[in-house]
Amino acid sequence: MGSLSPSINPRLVSQANSYDLVSFRRVFGPVLTGPQARPDMTGACRRSRRRAVYAKKNANEDFVNCDSEWKSKFKEDFEKRFNIPHISDFFPDAASYPSTFCLSMRTPINEEFAEGYPSDEEWYGYINNDDRVLLKVIRYSSLSSAGAECIDPDCTWVEQWIHRAGPREKIYFKPENVKAAIVTCGGLCPGLNDVIRQIVITLEIYGVKKIVGIPFGYRGFGKEIDEIPLSRKVVQNVHLSGGSLLGVSRGGPSLDEIVDSMEDRGINMLFVLGGNGTHAGANLIHNECIKRGLKVAVVGVPKTIDNDILLMDKTFGFDTAVEEAQRAINAAYIEAHSAYRGIGIVKLMGRSSGFIAMHASLASGQIDICLIPEVPFELQGSHGVLNHLKYLLETKGSAVICVAEGAGQSFLEKTNAKDASGNVVLGDIGVHIQQEVKKYFKEMGNPTDVKYIDPTYMIRACRANASDGILCTVLGQNAVHGAFAGYSGITVGICNTHYVYLPITEVISYPKIVDQNSRMWHRCLTSTGQPDFL
Repeated sequence: MGSLSPSINPRLVSQANSYDLVSFRRVFGPVLTGPQARPDMTGACRRSRRRAVYAKKNANEDFVNCDSEWKSKFKEDFEKRFNIPHISDFFPDAASYPSTFCLSMRTPINEEFAEGYPSDEEWYGYINNDDRVLLKVIRYSSLSSAGAECIDPDCTWVEQWIHRAGPREKIYFKPENVKAAIVTCGGLCPGLNDVIRQIVITLEIYGVKKIVGIPFGYRGFGKEIDEIPLSRKVVQNVHLSGGSLLGVSRGGPSLDEIVDSMEDRGINMLFVLGGNGTHAGANLIHNECIKRGLKVAVVGVPKTIDNDILLMDKTFGFDTAVEEAQRAINAAYIEAHSAYRGIGIVKLMGRSSGFIAMHASLASGQIDICLIPEVPFELQGSHGVLNHLKYLLETKGSAVICVAEGAGQSFLEKTNAKDASGNVVLGDIGVHIQQEVKKYFKEMGNPTDVKYIDPTYMIRACRANASDGILCTVLGQNAVHGAFAGYSGITVGICNTHYVYLPITEVISYPKIVDQNSRMWHRCLTSTGQPDFL
């Protein structure tokens, strides 16, 4: 799946410890001048040709060349970028119909019903297309405030509204003409079966009879793999186990082959469950369908245990992954606490597992050192991890380290190897730290008892907990509502406790990483009591 593999363009132009948040390229049209200008979140003022998104905290220079109308221009640009694509944008003659998702209709439609859908004007469960949810709810007064996300040096407050998710009174697909397909891509994640189940059930409530699953990710669009018929009867109890009913994989056919397959199979609704790379592929599929004049709704559902999808409170699978990680952390703690000069090391899997490591550290209360990719550290030296371990053994007799998979890659030999999705294969930092710890204390003449625990796929393959189960249920339902409402090239998520629709282009625009100045990282440092390892 070469053409779909580059998940997102690397837009990480600075480390989180230099700026409030990561920087990304977005030319802000008329607000900025200069050939290489990079905006603040608003792009309000231009200080230089290489201005990053957020102002440096330690910089006091005045901004120059401010546009007096930047605030209104920012609002216009924001509304344009976050306007979710609709079928009618590309097919002006697209007809709408009264929704079949109503209280008076809870059984599949029949032929007599096909041309005269019943309206349910008495029901107040529909979402108005103009309903919005506030993206940012904190008004920061200063750049020096912890975790500040400011638009300009004065931390000007600008309301940013995004589309509310839910069923609409008008739909743009006749249920009897819909063939819906569901595909799960990437690695396993708790909750996949829950989402599949809810998509199928909600589709049937709308009246859809042709529902299929595409096996093994995008690879299933190949001619050698048959689709799987789905119905409520098939998916009724799939949420009681982990994994994916449809299977997962990385890589797959080219973009043209995927869309050719969709066209041949008559698929006009595609629900894509996956992370950043998968969503990038879904956006390409959406664009190609529009290019070919195919009236197809492509809707994403963010799936990642790493919780590294932009703009969302959390993604499904994350809570379960953190909860499951507690088992490994508790085992490491007991092993370390029970041994003479015991050290427990837990490596948590995930390309952006810093979020898991932080939350697991907070939840367990048993972690002494938390190492994540976004915060650099040294092993050696007076301020290094090993010296702090020595202090911990002298003062409390044992220690537990939680290390995220992507942390400390600078200590490991780079192979430049990539997986089928084009992601760089990470070195095993857990094993490296284990070896360095043993070596350090052996050379000191005070060997330690080191226990290394790598739960790896145990975190991914387990069944979703109650919290994730509820999240999956609502995400699956809203994905179907969005497709029937005529939206495509969108993904569904939760923002400030409300469910929203977002353009896929925005959620994949740059990598989401841990902000060193965030309250979450500060809480983690307080919980572990660890110093700055630099």
